[in-house]
Amino acid sequence: MENGKSCGSAGCKCPCHKMMGILIALIGVTFLLGNLDVVSQKFVATAWPILLILIGLKKSFLKGMCKCCSEAAK
Repeated sequence: MENGKSCGSAGCKCPCHKMMGILIALIGVTFLLGNLDVVSQKFVATAWPILLILIGLKKSFLKGMCKCCSEAAK
């Protein structure tokens, strides 16, 4: 917890707090590229569930692994 910032706040430099936003943005980009026919619909149908699984894994397995999260709990 640097400079009195709480875990996950805008001042947190920990990359694990940005991962969720990146994965959600990737889901949106996947659908956009599918609708624009840049990638095939088969790719979109495969990619978005994989990204949702990664979000679930991030939330369950990486919980408490972050330095700033473990410091904030103390």
